[in-house]
Amino acid sequence: MPYALATLEHQGQILPCLEVHGRFFPLSDLPASPALPDSVVALFEDWPHHAPQLERLAGTCLQDGGLAAADVRLLAPLRYPGKILCAGANYYDHLAEMGMPGAKKQDQRLFFFMKPPRNAVVGPGATVHMPIGTHAFDWEIELAAVIGQTARNVSVEDALSHVAAYTVAIDFSARDHNRAPETFYKLDWVAGKANDTCCPLGPRLVPASAVADPQNLALKLWVNGQLKQDGHSSQMIFSLAEQIATASRIMTLDPGDLLLTGTPAGVGVPKQTFLKVGDQVDAEIEGIGRLSVTIQAAR
Repeated sequence: MPYALATLEHQGQILPCLEVHGRFFPLSDLPASPALPDSVVALFEDWPHHAPQLERLAGTCLQDGGLAAADVRLLAPLRYPGKILCAGANYYDHLAEMGMPGAKKQDQRLFFFMKPPRNAVVGPGATVHMPIGTHAFDWEIELAAVIGQTARNVSVEDALSHVAAYTVAIDFSARDHNRAPETFYKLDWVAGKANDTCCPLGPRLVPASAVADPQNLALKLWVNGQLKQDGHSSQMIFSLAEQIATASRIMTLDPGDLLLTGTPAGVGVPKQTFLKVGDQVDAEIEGIGRLSVTIQAAR
């Protein structure tokens, strides 16, 4: 039975759940022996054991059981990743819109920046707050992969075996804070990318076993119903497998870590079109689902 993982709030409780038949089944209610962990992130600490167990338990979930979506509030499905590692400028069409048409892979270097997992991650809804003082708040839809087995100096060929699940992420950026032309470094990745609430995830985690090819997925993003990004993961410059292999040579990737894999063309900065308070952003990835958030005032 196909399943996904979700985290939700119900009657004041935060519940890690299986999502089956569009309904939610708290892990604590499932007939598992021994009992399953009390958070989604803890499942990834022993994913090779839990994955087949969850698949078996999903088959016991009845279509009229569990909790209905109307009765719960969805949270970020992964509360909270160990590390959030983000690939920058990793789509050919995005490079072109940013002023580098005709870029060749051999001329590019894969680079990463990081977001703070506890403060940046939020779920669907009215959850994203404008960074303090920004006038250039931008959007980027990204395919996100959750690590399920420790990866250190792994090969490209073996890299995807370390992925446990996928979800939809939006990398929100304060573009004006990102630039620092008066400094030696010219860019400030922390000020531009590491703001509170600027890494929404959701609405679910889909097991990697249910995604045949992460390089064959459509990605779309709308702002107030207007389609802004309409891309495809096949346009990544460096594949997810290459990203994992490269990152694992820099640092150990631990179970529960999250990798954001870059964004296609259609972001706001080339046209100087940015978000304002009250805007709704919908991000959808084929086979995973749609993540919807509304922008709130800075706090």
